[in-house]
Amino acid sequence: MAPAFSLDIPAWPQGARIPARFAFGQQADDAPVALAPNISPALQWSGAPSGTRSFAVFCHDPDVPSKPDDVNQAGREVPSTLPRVDFFHWVIVDISPEHEGLPEAAGSSGITARGKAHGPGPYGMSGINSYTDWFAGDPEMGGQYGQYDGPCPPWNDSIIHHYHFRVFALDVPSLGLKSTFTGPEALAATEGHVLGVAEYVGTYTLNPRLG
Repeated sequence: MAPAFSLDIPAWPQGARIPARFAFGQQADDAPVALAPNISPALQWSGAPSGTRSFAVFCHDPDVPSKPDDVNQAGREVPSTLPRVDFFHWVIVDISPEHEGLPEAAGSSGITARGKAHGPGPYGMSGINSYTDWFAGDPEMGGQYGQYDGPCPPWNDSIIHHYHFRVFALDVPSLGLKSTFTGPEALAATEGHVLGVAEYVGTYTLNPRLG
């Protein structure tokens, strides 16, 4: 019997807290948040289904507040009852079937103001992540954020955020996407081509009350 398609991230146990090394923001002693190393973690997958012709990798946080009213506001806390939306931290497609993972720092080795490059690279075609929308209009940080940028949930959120790393095994060598594509656009392009999906989850919070 063939082994199950699985994904492993050696940097933390399944479902555990993501180390700050792999985050965009971290807790600070003298401020609500400070910049973090923002290194993309190493991914290792195995047991790809027969017929796999490429892989796609996604990382998204489904716990992001749908309204910004209380986000990062002193004296307030984002309520747990607020509806949540997806925030994509990484999307890369057209990864060769010869790869069995991505090495540490393949998608980021630090924070780059106004965003990192996207498009073709050594491991596949990188799209833009949701920091592109988050920083839109910011004169210092606004730009197109390609590749990986890690967790930085609101420091006053009342819930712990969950980060879903997923690798898709696909039956096509390329999804045919242009260089400026988003996570939702890449997911839509995978429809009808998915042979298997493997997932690994980490959690993160910047709220000292939660840990």
